[in-house]
Amino acid sequence: MSDGRLWLLAALAVAAGAGADEGAKVLRVVPHSNLVILDPVWTTATITQDHGFLIYDTLFAQDARGAFRPQMVERYEASKDKKTWTFTLRDGLEFHDGKPVTSEDVIASLRRWGQRDALGTKLFSFVDAIEVVNAKTFRIKLKEPYGLMLETLGKTATSAPFIMPRRVAETAADKQIDDTTGSGPFIFKKDEWKPGERVVYVKNPRYKPRAEPPNFLAGGKVAKVDRIEWVIIKDAQTMVNALVAGEVDLIEAPAFESYASFKGNPDILLEAAPVYRQATLRFNHLQPPFNNPKIRHAAMVALDQTAELRAQVGLPEMFHTCFSVYPCAGPLATTAGMDGIGRGDAKGAQALLKEAGYDGTPVVIMQPTDLTILSKFPVMAAQLLRQAGFTVDLQAMDWQTLVSRRARKDPPSKGGWNILITYFTAFDVADPAVHPLLGAACEKAWFGWPCDAEVERLRAAYVVASTDEQRKSLATQVQVRSMEVGTYLPLGEYWYPKAYRRNVVGLIEGYNLMLWNVEKQ
Repeated sequence: MSDGRLWLLAALAVAAGAGADEGAKVLRVVPHSNLVILDPVWTTATITQDHGFLIYDTLFAQDARGAFRPQMVERYEASKDKKTWTFTLRDGLEFHDGKPVTSEDVIASLRRWGQRDALGTKLFSFVDAIEVVNAKTFRIKLKEPYGLMLETLGKTATSAPFIMPRRVAETAADKQIDDTTGSGPFIFKKDEWKPGERVVYVKNPRYKPRAEPPNFLAGGKVAKVDRIEWVIIKDAQTMVNALVAGEVDLIEAPAFESYASFKGNPDILLEAAPVYRQATLRFNHLQPPFNNPKIRHAAMVALDQTAELRAQVGLPEMFHTCFSVYPCAGPLATTAGMDGIGRGDAKGAQALLKEAGYDGTPVVIMQPTDLTILSKFPVMAAQLLRQAGFTVDLQAMDWQTLVSRRARKDPPSKGGWNILITYFTAFDVADPAVHPLLGAACEKAWFGWPCDAEVERLRAAYVVASTDEQRKSLATQVQVRSMEVGTYLPLGEYWYPKAYRRNVVGLIEGYNLMLWNVEKQ
């Protein structure tokens, strides 16, 4: 038996003896990454957002059609001039400690989130006052109408506006919280948390789900298992072996080469609903050589969507090129501004580098070796850039190290970086308001920190646009300008289905780890 398999069996035995009551319904899941940071406001890491959706709740939530429905909110109304919004919470909302959720908790949570999240910051730039009406009702008064109120309060992408107790939400926005009290369907067992090995959640007996059936992130979030264990496994084959043997129930993100192992196995099912991720390459605009827009453009010309996707995914039915910063299946998709980039023109890139005066400054690319759904993109990017004449330093690390390092603004020689490759779901990049890589607000922008007043002007205009035609036009202008600036480069779209055992039922398809409504038969 391999060392990896022995380790897994030992870890599962410890988990069984450490807290799972005999007879309890336990769902064992292999998540896509290790959980290190617990504060979903402090980081945009997907694994921390997944953690947040289990233990917290939101005021509004997105359904499968993209509409935003009340979640913690019972009812709401807007004044005729759209400058005053009043919201009333549902009855029976309680935090894990038994204390009721109040308007003060909501306001404190929104204020902290609004200091870190780009869309939250945009909302608060319109806010004149946010005030308590009574324990269950609060009011937001705006200086001028804001066209994305429900979309902002129900934001799914990168950093959701989770509601926390006031005492927790009053933590400084630049400091991580250490209290994980929430009001969601599950409770985080901090005493059983072992980073790199196991994360444990138990059913919240105080949670009052909505009466409607679950619909993506909206509707009733019913906890149907007593306990969820995230089992951290880094080796792809060990994951497969564990699922086939029934030692775990679900793998969120199997390696692409693993799917052949599941075909023909009557005990294993694959998620059927494809939700495409956009692969993205981000430049660090603060450090040479990509503080030079001409050199950014040369890199964009050198890189090749098709080559990247073939290297990472390999399975033609699971990827396609997409020369749009918005989802290619979405209403804002456009190829405007994408001519000549992302198509692997090495000779053209060489000429542009010579024209830009590139001096051979090394390009540090971070490669997350333990994230099998991402790890090959940087290797191909390094090859393509070298062919174009760049000096490349490909640095291997685990994903959590990368997540920490990407926040550093130091020179690459002192622990910084030049290129980060990651991915976002279609919901994350749906429009200019939520898309994290289109923001160009300098120090306030997402990691990489592009700075361009025109991009920000166009994004601000999109937020207040009143018609679909205006929004479409502005979204196109944002894309064109973003590609001129080189805020980032889209590398195409791909998807990876979850793999799970046949006795797992009720899985809500289409997003990350939504584990309410899931049960084991």
